[in-house]
Amino acid sequence: MTDRLMLLDTASLYFRAFYGVPDTIRRADGTPVNAVRGLLDMIARLTTDYGATHLVACWDDDWRPQWRVDLIPSYKSHRVAEEVAGAPDVEVVPDALEAQIPMIRRVLELAGIAVVGAADHEADDVIGTYASHADLPVDVVTGDRDLFQIVDDARQVRVVYTARGMRNLEVLTDADVVGKYRVLPMQYADYATLRGDTSDGLPGVAGIGEKTAASLLGEYGTLDALLAAAADAGSGLSTAVRSKLAAAADYLTVAPTVVKIVRDLELPTLEEAGARLHPVSGGSRAELERLATEWNLGGSVGRLLEAFDLRR
Repeated sequence: MTDRLMLLDTASLYFRAFYGVPDTIRRADGTPVNAVRGLLDMIARLTTDYGATHLVACWDDDWRPQWRVDLIPSYKSHRVAEEVAGAPDVEVVPDALEAQIPMIRRVLELAGIAVVGAADHEADDVIGTYASHADLPVDVVTGDRDLFQIVDDARQVRVVYTARGMRNLEVLTDADVVGKYRVLPMQYADYATLRGDTSDGLPGVAGIGEKTAASLLGEYGTLDALLAAAADAGSGLSTAVRSKLAAAADYLTVAPTVVKIVRDLELPTLEEAGARLHPVSGGSRAELERLATEWNLGGSVGRLLEAFDLRR
């Protein structure tokens, strides 16, 4: 089996599992286990179907980093349940899902799956760093369009996009991103900056939508080059676009830093993190099998164990 790294946008997947599997599935004490079951089934299927030999469950140690909020206060503000002074804000998470997150961490640990986060950074930044420095092909599993910016055919980095559900996964390469948005992956962060993204609380540039953003980047290549043209009275940029960019000058000064995924975090190496997949054995296997019964996880644990047994 050729080595291949899979990076999970873990929160994206367990949210999808929570809403995709009925929460009537509960353990004996009444705690829902639908997200746990769904996530384990996702991992079993994904690692098998895409031939992963290495796996990292990338974690949001800080889902809304203060340094991003300081630059754009509206960043993810609609998802804040509670502001916490001196600590990460509390995200809006259904109670029935919140109760399952410790269980998710426990089963990932017992299965020997590397879980990696970074202080003051999101899972996207962990993914961006590993994907940018791995010396093997990479599949990034996410429902988040922000990660389209790291697709890179030359480095064999793809995105397995889950937005349409696990039965309708899309594998995105350079050509697929161009086909969807008419920009290259390396232009996607500038495109999102111009267009804005309501799901992240990014206002974008008023009056510049998807088509105009793509057209401008097609002509000028980068946001920096576009802004240079706007500052050059002799360039062919229209008066209307100049006016829109000028009105958004403050936003455009800070937005690229917020939108661009960090690619240079100090993280454990794949070897240090224990990313290589292997069969689960000994006490860990016995404990997983025990929890499968105690937590009413059905066949999801067995399917995960079977998938990992193939990594002998």
